[in-house]
Amino acid sequence: MKNRFKYSEKELSTFPESMRQYGWVVYENAIDNFFLDVINADLEVAYKVRRAIQEKNNISANMQGTLHHLLERNNFSIPFLQKMYCDDEIAQFLGGKYILNGINAVIHSKHAHPYLSNMHRDTRTFVSDAKLLLQMIVTLDDFTEANGATHFLSGSHKSALQPNENYFFDTADRAIVPKGSIILFDSNIWHAAGENTTNDVRRALTLGFTRPCFKQQMDYPRLLGYDFVAQLNPGLRQVIGYNARVPESLEEYYQPSHLRMYQRDQG
Repeated sequence: MKNRFKYSEKELSTFPESMRQYGWVVYENAIDNFFLDVINADLEVAYKVRRAIQEKNNISANMQGTLHHLLERNNFSIPFLQKMYCDDEIAQFLGGKYILNGINAVIHSKHAHPYLSNMHRDTRTFVSDAKLLLQMIVTLDDFTEANGATHFLSGSHKSALQPNENYFFDTADRAIVPKGSIILFDSNIWHAAGENTTNDVRRALTLGFTRPCFKQQMDYPRLLGYDFVAQLNPGLRQVIGYNARVPESLEEYYQPSHLRMYQRDQG
């Protein structure tokens, strides 16, 4: 089930079969330690901001250690997306061009039980054939059994039925992988964060990618600013969603094809 991140053409050809059979794959040694340190430092600052808002709005219960919507102009997120990790696999899974649905993170501490610890799948509507959403976990620390490596019920992405919870935790595989790994998984697979019984946190990024016609969890182009697009290369414009925007006025709607908010090649 595990593959090297530096894949060959032959290894890339095995990706769809691995996803069909198991519902998840692992690429080890994908991200270097220096960049991991940059990401982890940014998460410390980002968590304070998001936790304060959660508490102010009285929604902090069961959200300990969760950070949402980390796409910002001046943190790790733009350099991370610029590297286009697993671009070929994501495009292959989703059947062409894709956009970022969400970029989030988890700082999983000892005996914490955020909502991610519950057995769940990331789409509420089960569609077995059409691929709606591909998820990515980036391990910022080693994932071990003791610190709560993610449970994946291999093959469960092929069934609409919800598994028995006891069966799930007794049977599911564990993503025991070193830091700097990338885990790709079908959004239909049943999974859950494990319990961290150590004194150290277990950190991870969690990203989702969809076909361009799906709504993003947040309007990232508007969040960053429409003027920011001039600083982005074509690949980043695509992934962040600048080519799949929704016009808010007739003036924005009636534009020459190359200036349209939603480009014709988005599908």
